[in-house]
Amino acid sequence: MFDSPLSASAYEILGVDADVDHAELRRAYRLRLRQTHPDTGGDAAVFIQVQRAWELVGTPEDRAAYDRRSGTHPGVPTDTESAGWRPRTAARTDTRPRARSYGHPGGWRRERYLDLIREWVGRGVDVPDPYDPALVRSAPRDLRRLLADTLAEEATARTVSALGMGFTVWHDVATGADADDKLDHVVLSPSGLYGIMSEDFGGVVGFRRGEITGPSLGTRAPVTAALARMRAVAKAARVKFGGAIIVLPDDDLAQAVTPLGSIRGVPVVVVRRSALGMILRQGVPGARAIGGNELFDVRTRLQQTVRFV
Repeated sequence: MFDSPLSASAYEILGVDADVDHAELRRAYRLRLRQTHPDTGGDAAVFIQVQRAWELVGTPEDRAAYDRRSGTHPGVPTDTESAGWRPRTAARTDTRPRARSYGHPGGWRRERYLDLIREWVGRGVDVPDPYDPALVRSAPRDLRRLLADTLAEEATARTVSALGMGFTVWHDVATGADADDKLDHVVLSPSGLYGIMSEDFGGVVGFRRGEITGPSLGTRAPVTAALARMRAVAKAARVKFGGAIIVLPDDDLAQAVTPLGSIRGVPVVVVRRSALGMILRQGVPGARAIGGNELFDVRTRLQQTVRFV
């Protein structure tokens, strides 16, 4: 929790400034518990957030470690690596076979973020660390969302890659003239062919009439957008998708897998990041499995037609 550029900090969840003393922090925690407790009419999701916030800053040792990671406390040196927002460069030590992978997950959005964060700071101004937590958290929400979606795409790519050679994935698939009009991932597996969008809306979401809802979404309709982009890929490659998967941060969903039913003939599920591997192995409910010569044919068609942003 709180590792997303869109997440509220532990201090914001508790309703205090980052430099309050420990006694004031504890009082704020107890007050927020009473305000948000479900037995007294509070929101259960917010109640859980308050508890997790206290786990991060409830002792001087934990608070100091959190401040170093997040850069939220004035005067505390920033540990930029632990923020987890940089591109991963660690050498691979796992020698197990990986999924076939094409394209650069999150690549377009990460480059766009770097361009815009420098433009926002100001032309001619040196930006020594565009991933500094203090800089990221002070940036406009649109910039933080770019970085959050980049991280979400990269996390999905790591999950799919670890599933093994039976899986093939295309990342950052172009579906229109606009570079942002793309399908984050196309995954071909024995359980089906899936279009996947990796999202981070920065808060708990709900559902209504087959669409994702929430105060942080504004006018966006992510399920509708995903299905439209899948139709563009399906038409170009002459293939049929078995399902659509929307991947969200674990803390933003009340349950691991939320089926939204069949929408325009395509089964749609919303899943926590931690449940993505399971759903890809088992298959989206209602999706048609692919095997034998058909799997080879679908892979060939996609390989010949997929374009990347």
